[in-house]
Amino acid sequence: LTFYCRWTFLRPHGLHRVQRSTGETTVQWRGHRRPVNDVCNGTNYLRKWCFFPAFVLHNLTAATIYCFSSWVKINGSDSAVMKASLTSDNVTFQCVGTVISKNGCWSFLKGGFVLDSPSNLSLLFFQDMEGRQINVTVASASLQPFTQEQWRANQQFKIMTERKRAVTIHISDMHGVGLDGAEIEVEQVSRDFPFGSAIAKTILGNLPYQSWFLDRFNAAVFENELKWYATEPQQGKVNYTIPDQLLEFVRANQITARGHNIFWEDPVYTPSWVRNLTGAALTCAVQSRIQSLMTKYRSEFVHWDVSNEMLHFDFYEQRLGPNATLQFYLAAHEYDPLATLFMNEFNVVETCDDVNSTVDAYIARLRELEQGGVLMDGIGLESHFSKPNPPLIRAVLDKLATLELPIWLTEVDISNTFDLETQGLYLETVLREGFSHPSVNGIMLWTALHPYGCYRMCLTDNDFRNLPAGDVVDKLLAEWRTGSLKGQTDDHGSYSFFGFLGEYRVTAACGNGTAVSTFSLSRGDETKHFSLQL
Repeated sequence: LTFYCRWTFLRPHGLHRVQRSTGETTVQWRGHRRPVNDVCNGTNYLRKWCFFPAFVLHNLTAATIYCFSSWVKINGSDSAVMKASLTSDNVTFQCVGTVISKNGCWSFLKGGFVLDSPSNLSLLFFQDMEGRQINVTVASASLQPFTQEQWRANQQFKIMTERKRAVTIHISDMHGVGLDGAEIEVEQVSRDFPFGSAIAKTILGNLPYQSWFLDRFNAAVFENELKWYATEPQQGKVNYTIPDQLLEFVRANQITARGHNIFWEDPVYTPSWVRNLTGAALTCAVQSRIQSLMTKYRSEFVHWDVSNEMLHFDFYEQRLGPNATLQFYLAAHEYDPLATLFMNEFNVVETCDDVNSTVDAYIARLRELEQGGVLMDGIGLESHFSKPNPPLIRAVLDKLATLELPIWLTEVDISNTFDLETQGLYLETVLREGFSHPSVNGIMLWTALHPYGCYRMCLTDNDFRNLPAGDVVDKLLAEWRTGSLKGQTDDHGSYSFFGFLGEYRVTAACGNGTAVSTFSLSRGDETKHFSLQL
């Protein structure tokens, strides 16, 4: 890759190079203008103009993963959401990275892209997401290419260091003498990493569905059954029968369950009778909802999505004031202080082209809640993907990881605008990126099965025969499990292996002696030592 650090400006009839930067020199530019709507919205020419800097990139290759970063500074506005876009010979990426930049301050923009076909000439340019005329300075830009093999090798390294741990088992006699040649069998009986799926009432009484689910998953979330419109479709007529039955199923099978959700800020999914309330009547209704739900299910769910999708919608804050969401979180913590409270949102990791839910917008909203006294515990990324962008996913996760909060991919699926094979391919990309990131603490698929299918992506047909996405899940579950190991102790009476985090059963035999025991393998940098006597 030849990386040309030339400041470049588009104009209606081609490219115009104005100034050149070398090394890490910061460059202020002047140059030609292009209409705001043409640059930022791709439509009509207007009289208002904007300036923007860009890099000319030559000879980009197909399937190479390009990671991009740069420092950005603005003047002319107190704050702006700056985005980097890429246009090449035959494709345009509207957004490959964003950052909220403050006037006169340097902000770090990180992202990336992958091309399906090679490009002789590409333009990576910066602009305000709202199309305003803002002076932008860019410095210390970096474009790093990685082959698919290099990217996968890095993922495998992260998995080895974050999801696995070295173990040494010591086998001795009753006097502590190490036994050489003892037969060892090690079996992972459960996984530490929560990997699950949404379920719905369709799993109740459906033994084939239950068996299929339990063979794969150790975590669940109720697709719709806990939502307000499901538990109280008519005012005052609260019915928890279905979520109670689902909770019995997960309890009986030792499945971790997330609580989804207490409130949903989108009025479309707010009970119709609630939409007709205002003032004191609405306040009374929301207080009753949170008291009823959280009292009944106190300590039952490890997480609660408190106010779903509040970066995109604000039904309750419009009617109850700007602190309504803050009060929801405070009340949820009061009723269930041991539950992890999540801020669940879409288009944070899936894309950066949604101005409402850029990674910085998510962080800013979370910090607002913390400043109001909320003990924010978790980051919920819905992960409803179209075509995933691996370097952008990693850049977003890296930035969120700086908050040092657990990150969950809470509703993973792939758009049904793709064929089944492509859905499977893209799902594998997302799952590998999530599992290999050390700050991702769990992954939930949004694949509850109904007679009509699933929300957007199914893992099986109605006879539980795998679809391509299901094949991907089964392949990765097998890959991310230690399975059964057999071997013999060495002359020190020791047997060592690397295992995925979780619960293990170990059987040792030597001569007429046999012993069986269990141990837990949790995250740690040191080798786990476990001793067993015969």
